[in-house]
Amino acid sequence: EAGRPSLYSSVISNTSKEMSAFSDFPYPEDFPVFLPNAKLLDYLRRYAEHFGLRKHIKFETTVVSIRKCPDFATTGQWNVVTETDRKETTHIFDAVIVCCGNCSEPSLPLHCFPGIERFQGQYFHSRWYKHPDVFQGKRVLVVGMGNSGADIAVEASHVAAKVTMCTRQGAWLFSRVFDHGYPWDMVFHTRLMKVIRTSLPGPLARRLINYWVNQRFNHENYGLQPEDSCLLREPVLNDDLPSYILTGRITIKPGVKEFKDNSVVFHNCPEEEPIDIVVFCTGYDFSFPFLQQSVVKAENKHASLYEYVFPIHLQRPTLAILGLLKPLGAVMPVSEMQARWVTRVFKGLCQLPPRSVMEKEVNKKKENQVQWFGVTFDEVLKIDWLVYLDKIASFIGAKPSVLGLLCRDPRLALTVFFGPCSPYQYRLEGPGCWKGARRAILTQWDRTLKPTRTRV
Repeated sequence: EAGRPSLYSSVISNTSKEMSAFSDFPYPEDFPVFLPNAKLLDYLRRYAEHFGLRKHIKFETTVVSIRKCPDFATTGQWNVVTETDRKETTHIFDAVIVCCGNCSEPSLPLHCFPGIERFQGQYFHSRWYKHPDVFQGKRVLVVGMGNSGADIAVEASHVAAKVTMCTRQGAWLFSRVFDHGYPWDMVFHTRLMKVIRTSLPGPLARRLINYWVNQRFNHENYGLQPEDSCLLREPVLNDDLPSYILTGRITIKPGVKEFKDNSVVFHNCPEEEPIDIVVFCTGYDFSFPFLQQSVVKAENKHASLYEYVFPIHLQRPTLAILGLLKPLGAVMPVSEMQARWVTRVFKGLCQLPPRSVMEKEVNKKKENQVQWFGVTFDEVLKIDWLVYLDKIASFIGAKPSVLGLLCRDPRLALTVFFGPCSPYQYRLEGPGCWKGARRAILTQWDRTLKPTRTRV
């Protein structure tokens, strides 16, 4: 459906189940470590059933518009118009949370690809890809080096006559299977690793990361080395791409210079490449058509939101945006933490800083992101997963104190610091603390390894 996120049937999560769980509801132990999309949907349904959420959800309802009430300055209320069965209804709400994400509006900048108007083959955005049958016997070009691009290129190579990927910037490549065979995010996202990453000077940290990601294989030898290795690049999670390059099933090329009737010319490559189908894996835009621009203005993939959540120009903080970021990690724990903070702000239990402070923070964050990531990778949406979670948790008093735990529960403290920073850590103390959090943390590796240890 137009205007909604879309999946191809083979999608598997890039983050492990323990690091993707809601903080008070672990995944079943028999679920695989990385989740097929059907399993993830099953988990969401179980969560909704466990907490009795279905009765609070109105399905098949479209939000037409959200406008401030005339007395917004004093009440903070919103006039919301919805549509069900072609019938519009008006509601008054005390607060609104927008959770439409950033993967529903495909970005297809055809003006950046000279000659595409005379190309006689087929082309489409990755959003419309569903099954590799469309590539049977074809010469396929995948434009863009992201997670979807790598997935589609690998799948296409099973049936296509030839598959070429082109990338202007290059990318670092991660595997779901990390050190010693453990899930990548359970190794990467620990408090010990966070201390190391955040305490090093920026240039040294970037140099070490570049050295580290090249240990599995030399990206330059595979045509994947990022163009400017002084900047961090969003890694691509794919287990198959290196071996498919080695076996010739996928060829890596630089960016597109020009399309012709039945071929393409790449930068720094004089010869033409015959192609039949082009898949543009060129990312997504986002907008809020149901909101007035004076509330939230999206421009160049950027919205002025305090901590990526609260519009900084509202008289009263009764509207929040959730999930509008690109963490190097699972988005569900991040969105959940945002929601815990937002609801406390709505209730008046947490206060936002003055508007001038929020504006200064937003501008500073944007400058830092450009310094680390550059200006071409949706830099203003990128966050350090663990740093961000800790910061939002500290707003509501849910950030775990390792030193405090060390005095009360040394075993748990060591697991919290040296082990994976799984979301259950944010239920150990503070509002909404959960009695099962300690056990969930101490048994996280049991749930991780059980579905792999099937040969007794």
